[in-house]
Amino acid sequence: MGGVCEHSQVRKSTLVILLALGAAFTGWVISSVVRDLRGQAAAAGAIVAAAPQTATLHWRETYGRAGQQLVFTVDRIQVLGRGWRARIGIENKTTNAYDVGSPNSALDRSYGLMLFPTHSSSDVEQRIRNGTLPPIRKAVSFAPSLPTTLEAGQRWEGTISAPGALVAGSWARVVFGTLAMVGNPPPNTPPTIVWITDHALRLKS
Repeated sequence: MGGVCEHSQVRKSTLVILLALGAAFTGWVISSVVRDLRGQAAAAGAIVAAAPQTATLHWRETYGRAGQQLVFTVDRIQVLGRGWRARIGIENKTTNAYDVGSPNSALDRSYGLMLFPTHSSSDVEQRIRNGTLPPIRKAVSFAPSLPTTLEAGQRWEGTISAPGALVAGSWARVVFGTLAMVGNPPPNTPPTIVWITDHALRLKS
């Protein structure tokens, strides 16, 4: 079963830098999307959980200039009876290594989904400016495990998953991070990166 997908042109230079400063995941307003969705669903009388579904996506997005890019891919998102899972990948096509972090490290492993009330890129940008990004539905399982460090030229591909229902009618974006550059970053390059996909998938009821 497929899903409705939109590709929103978010200003990634602004997005990555703001997220790299650490403001995105430290207690921002976590109920904003639920409130927005509740308003949209008022006529129906209730917010419902997304039904089991599978969307084959083939998303591919890049950060950085040609020859010095991080590549983020999403092949599939599935909503299950008691949770969700996604097939994703990261490729380091830069000349620098990036720390990905072990489960016991202080580096925040912000991999998972963010649910938005619309697919609008301007909505994402406004939430960044206002500090009202939705909470991350963090993945709790990685198969295979994430590497501690993603070396130059290395690629990781795997399935992330977590329990818990997702809201029908919301737009799901995949979050990758935190990636922390090993050593001193080149000029105008953020030392840490969290990536939210431009693409978004509407979840069906």
